[in-house]
Amino acid sequence: MSNKASLVVLAAGMGSRYGGLKQLDGFGPNGETIIDYSLYDAIQAGFERVVFIIRESFKKDFEAVFSDKLKGKIEVQYVTQELANLPQGFTLPEAREKPWGTAHAVLMAQQVTDGPFAVINADDYYGKSSYKTLIDFFSNSPDNEYSVVGYKIKNTLSDHGEVNRGVCHQNNEGYLREIVETLKITKHDIAGRGIYMDPKSKNYKFLDPDTLVSMNMFGFKPNFFDKSEEYFKDFLKENINVPKSEFFIPLVLDNMINEGFAKVKVLTCDAEWFGVTYKEDKPFVISRINDLIESKAYPSDLWA
Repeated sequence: MSNKASLVVLAAGMGSRYGGLKQLDGFGPNGETIIDYSLYDAIQAGFERVVFIIRESFKKDFEAVFSDKLKGKIEVQYVTQELANLPQGFTLPEAREKPWGTAHAVLMAQQVTDGPFAVINADDYYGKSSYKTLIDFFSNSPDNEYSVVGYKIKNTLSDHGEVNRGVCHQNNEGYLREIVETLKITKHDIAGRGIYMDPKSKNYKFLDPDTLVSMNMFGFKPNFFDKSEEYFKDFLKENINVPKSEFFIPLVLDNMINEGFAKVKVLTCDAEWFGVTYKEDKPFVISRINDLIESKAYPSDLWA
């Protein structure tokens, strides 16, 4: 098995709430994308390969943006996630339009990933130390141990609308018990409390500002793939004809934890997170990147 650490970037979304391909939108002074800053941090931390999970329809756009600038800096792979990418024995329903979800996207990386790998969203900034935290984790953990990087919810809410967050529940040893996908969270006050409608009780509930949530930054080992594909087949048997059903990473991890197949360490770091969900988030992200450049965290021309 290769020890080469890969960064799997989930970039197949269409950006419906943003109004376009936010993965390729420019936020830095020279048109740098959020992915550019993620890759810069990942390379410095020790990642040697990036795997872009994209759609065939915008593969050429990605290659035009990233291939030349990354040449000689990190190995680059492009893998497409399409609705018809199903295990043998399953046929795509004609009515299906929605992608199969984040865990399905990760499965697409199996053909080009043979060592430990991290998973991130293309439109989220995770902070420098988070990548070093994952590289250290890969070096000091057994094959049956995965990880999720937790961020305080007060630092992840948008001023411009609802967001979905995976709330991390951990045991006394710091291992994940479950990730509860919590939908339509809005920022309640300046302290950063979130409020959401509980689907069971139909009552509004508050989340403490320091509640740890998953922002889809995970650390996995290669044995994740076979077990995940097994779960995907089970998922399809029950949900293939449900038009909006999605195969999420937290679902896979919950199954693995409950079966005793793997333990998931909740990692914390002092990194700052920010991201773009809505077009209105863009000025804030640009401002934060400018602040980081002024503080010398990044050069003004990232790849010069």
